[in-house]
Amino acid sequence: MKNIELDKIEQLPGRQLKKEDKFYFRCCPEVKCFNLCCRNLNLFLYPYDVIRLKTCLGITSDCFLEKYVDIVLRHGNYFPEVLLSMSENKEKTCPFLTDKGCSVYTDRPDTCRTFPVEHGLKFDSSGRKTEMLHFFKPPDFCLGQYEDQEWSLETWTNDQEAELYNKMTSQWAEVKNLFQNNPWKNEGTEGPRAKMSFMAVYNIDKFREFVFQSSFLKRYKIKNDFKKKIKKSDVQLLKLGFDWIKFYLWGIKPELFKSS
Repeated sequence: MKNIELDKIEQLPGRQLKKEDKFYFRCCPEVKCFNLCCRNLNLFLYPYDVIRLKTCLGITSDCFLEKYVDIVLRHGNYFPEVLLSMSENKEKTCPFLTDKGCSVYTDRPDTCRTFPVEHGLKFDSSGRKTEMLHFFKPPDFCLGQYEDQEWSLETWTNDQEAELYNKMTSQWAEVKNLFQNNPWKNEGTEGPRAKMSFMAVYNIDKFREFVFQSSFLKRYKIKNDFKKKIKKSDVQLLKLGFDWIKFYLWGIKPELFKSS
C-alpha cells in the first residue's frame, strides 16, 4: 500500500477507481498468462502478511524472516522494507508457487490478494490521512483484464476475503508514514530503538516474549481482558505494536495501554 501525497496523485500509473466504478478481471488456469505474475517480483510484505504466512507454514516469525525475506533499507527511508525473497531459479519464481498454483493461497499476501487493484493512502501536508485511493493496474501481459467478469471495489474485496488485510495494512501505512522523518537521531537505523520497533511489527513472536517476559507490563498498564487477547491473538498483539511504536518513538497518546 502506497502512501500518497496530495500533489502526486495525477502522476500515478493505472486507472483510479471510485466506489461506484466497475472493472473487468478474471484469473484462472484457463487464462493463458496464469501464474506469470508470480515471477521476479518486488513483493512488499506488510506486518499482517507475515503473521498469516508464518502461521500457514507452521513456523515462527523469526524463522519466516530468516528463510523467506529480504530486508532492505532504501536511501532516504528510516524504516526498512520487507520483501519476499524469490526462488533461486532462472525465472525467480515466488517460493510458494507450485505447478498447481499458489501453495499458500488462503493466506497469500495483501498485494497478491488485491491484484490487479492497488491501494494507497492519501495524506495532506501535515501528515494527516485523508482518504483511501484505489487503482486498477494490471501489467501489460495480463490477459485477465480482457475477460468479461465484472467487479466493483466492494465485490472484489469480498470475493478475495481482503477486508481484514486491507484494514491491517492501512493501519500499518499510517504508522509507516511517520517515518518520513528520522526518529533515530544519533542511534541510526541499526540502534536498539530501531531494532525494537522492527520487532514489534514484523517479529510478532519475539514481541510477545518481550511484552510478557520483560518489564514491559510494569512500565505500561494494559487492561486484563486485552492482556488475555494478546497472549493468544497475533492480530491484537500487532495492534498493540502499532500503538506502542507511535508512543515509543513520537509520544503519540496510546489507545491500548497507559504509561505507568
